[in-house]
Amino acid sequence: MVQHAPLDETKWSAREVWTLTVVCAAVAMVMAASAALYSALPSLALDTGATQSQLTWIVDGYTLTLAALLLPAGALGDRYGRRGVLVIGLLIVAAASAVPIFQDSPLWLISSRAVAGVGAALVMPATLSLLTVSFPPAQRSRAVAIWAGVAASGGIAGLLVSGVLLERWQWQSIFVGFAVAALALFALSWTLQSSRDRDSPAFDVVGAVLSTASIGLFVLGLLEGPIRGWTDPVVAVALIVGVMAGVAFAAVELRREHPLLDVRLFGIRGFGAGAASLTLQFVGTLGLFFLLIQYMQLVLGYSALQAALALAPMAVPMVAISAITPWLIPRVGMRALTVAGLALAGLSLVLIGRLEVDGGYGPAMVALLIFSLGLGLCTAPATTGIVENTPDGKQGVASAVNDTTREIGAAVGTALAGSLLAATYSHNIAPAVAALPEAAKEPVGSSLAAALEVAKLAGGPQGEQLADFARSAFLAGMSHASYVLAGVMLVAAVAVGIWAPGRRRSPADTVPATPAPQPNERNVHSI
Repeated sequence: MVQHAPLDETKWSAREVWTLTVVCAAVAMVMAASAALYSALPSLALDTGATQSQLTWIVDGYTLTLAALLLPAGALGDRYGRRGVLVIGLLIVAAASAVPIFQDSPLWLISSRAVAGVGAALVMPATLSLLTVSFPPAQRSRAVAIWAGVAASGGIAGLLVSGVLLERWQWQSIFVGFAVAALALFALSWTLQSSRDRDSPAFDVVGAVLSTASIGLFVLGLLEGPIRGWTDPVVAVALIVGVMAGVAFAAVELRREHPLLDVRLFGIRGFGAGAASLTLQFVGTLGLFFLLIQYMQLVLGYSALQAALALAPMAVPMVAISAITPWLIPRVGMRALTVAGLALAGLSLVLIGRLEVDGGYGPAMVALLIFSLGLGLCTAPATTGIVENTPDGKQGVASAVNDTTREIGAAVGTALAGSLLAATYSHNIAPAVAALPEAAKEPVGSSLAAALEVAKLAGGPQGEQLADFARSAFLAGMSHASYVLAGVMLVAAVAVGIWAPGRRRSPADTVPATPAPQPNERNVHSI
């Protein structure tokens, strides 16, 4: 059983505080970069002539390469040195972020974002693995909890910063900001103490290829599904081949002496339940963001900055609760915190499904704070469950698992919310579309944003009537998506809660047969 020191007896050295500060800043930048461009898409489209599909890939190119390369990147850090991988990743992010400042065609934007995702894949697992090996066990869980809270709120920071920049400057200022931030962190990261797996086993090339193919193709299918339709051959092939590659990856890794990822770790309840919990948390989080950002901008009429400011309060309870969960874990247990957190997230999504056109910000803020409280309760225990059940020499891979579950959950949440919203909106707006001129049918039927533009051009009572009808259709779609997501979270609260270990070790938490750990590794254990 892991002994956790009380918070008031935990003292950090100046080096530990500095390490925590730098790695949290780096992971916040990576997460912010995934969300920052949402607010800039309208101006990007006007300035560059990008199509809707190209706009989607300007955002998703980063997500795809980030998710696909996390596991190999984490293993590279374990083998060759985590600080080295971190600084290389930051340099790649800085260089890729600088490209759109000078080359602003859609193809250059998509390519540079994909390359930035490669750099982010090197950065993200290195931050958590550097943190876990820099802190002694008695102090580690608190540091990991703060990291988890910062990572969970990084997307909000990205929206907020981009909103502030766009109030005064053009969209290129967002890329300037990321290039400068990455270069600053590149310089600061050289002050961190590096670490690596002393055993340095041979790099698992086959495992790296299979994991990249599996996650990359599966996420590609999820990203393209809402756009092309789930029966489209490209989507179907990507999802099916991605799953097949995942099965092949598991089969290969079970037979390797030094696997990229020992898949038997998922048989440990703390590790497996932590990975499942994080995936589902980000299904709910990105689904919520996808719906609420549109609600605030298109229904409540907020600007990009106002929408970001409206989301910002949820970061406060998320980080605050995450900071005290190390004190709660040994006293309450991972199971209780997971059940409570996911259930609160489900309740919040039910409330979001009940939002109205004239409801104002108050009901939305209540739902956001409840969701944030739930996320704060279950994010840190899930991350702790993963890193504490992995040998020290494999912390890069453990960090990559933690990060990969987030990215897959984010893709699933966005795809699920987007598909449900689009399907319900299209069904409800159909009567109005049938009565419109041919030129207006496609834009009105495609999205609320386009429908409002058509209504604005039409003007008069007819325009107002169309706008009201479109908003009602959107809210019907938002309610449908929110209730489905709420159901997923509530079912997950029960299922993952049963799986997760409780306050005390039980016989079911015993470790599956694995090779004996090397001298530099901690014994695998459950919370």
